[in-house]
Amino acid sequence: MSDYAISKTLDCKGLACPMPIVRLSMEISKVKVGEVIEMLSTDPGSLADVPSWAKSTGNVVLENKQEPGLIRFYVKRQK
Repeated sequence: MSDYAISKTLDCKGLACPMPIVRLSMEISKVKVGEVIEMLSTDPGSLADVPSWAKSTGNVVLENKQEPGLIRFYVKRQK
């Protein structure tokens, strides 16, 4: 059980780089600071891309969960 609530789920399944990051960038601005977006991705490149994007934008990847054919990211808006 995680200690955060998900404010929004962003379905990026089937999208290839750079679209998951483009969508995440657009959606993070629509939630309040401190809220969490769950992003669903099937792009293996997102395992490197999402943490790199978060670091460069000042947001935080709380965790990622890998399942067969699916990666779940939990990203907290910091500013």
